Amino acid sequence: MTQKKRILLIEDEEDIASLIKLHAELAGFKLHVEVDGINGQRAVEREKPDLVLLDIMLPGQNGYDVLRKMKSSSATKHIPVLMLSAKGEELDILLGLELGADDYICKPFSPKILISKIKAILRRGKEQEKAVKTLSFGEFTLDVEHYILKKGQKTIGLTLSEFGILKRLLMNKGKVLTRNQLLDDIHNDDALVVDRNIDVHIASLRKKLGPDFKAIETVRGIGYRFKVEEETETVEELEEISLSL
Repeated sequence: MTQKKRILLIEDEEDIASLIKLHAELAGFKLHVEVDGINGQRAVEREKPDLVLLDIMLPGQNGYDVLRKMKSSSATKHIPVLMLSAKGEELDILLGLELGADDYICKPFSPKILISKIKAILRRGKEQEKAVKTLSFGEFTLDVEHYILKKGQKTIGLTLSEFGILKRLLMNKGKVLTRNQLLDDIHNDDALVVDRNIDVHIASLRKKLGPDFKAIETVRGIGYRFKVEEETETVEELEEISLSL
């Protein structure tokens, strides 16, 4: 029997926590709730859950501080974090991502979208545990060991920086990566390293991948992500049960 994935929800709004717990358990997860940042932090360290759902505005200690402590500890830095917040400003989202959050979702939101994001994050983590030699997407194959991109049997020439950015996006399908995060994959001998250089490399990648390739998505004001297949599903097809503050 497969063991249920354990999720820790740190959320002080009782109605929201109850609804998330209901949908998480219906989806086959085991979910524990903490209602403040201090006890939430202790639960992370004690329980070592498979994923943390973390609100930003918390009593005792805010979500950013919880996230900082998680990512600074070797015992908890590997645990994926999905941020929950009514704070939808670019700077709030950027701060969460820069501190190490895997994704974010702004209130109000559909529980179905939340569960889909949880599954995507856990799936990425499982895939990344494997030794990756090739990454396939559509008609393309990225040979990680030999720095080669192929479309069918045709080799597509990439610079080292383009290769690094594409690999990073593929390894984090569905996750928004900021320009600063992608800068880690820019080689100093390729170009002057500034955050807007990422836009130039992305434009070049898109051109080389062809006009029909639409999977690299610009997230305005934040960065880029490689879309996963589930995201072709329209909002209208999802159950519109919304959570509010």
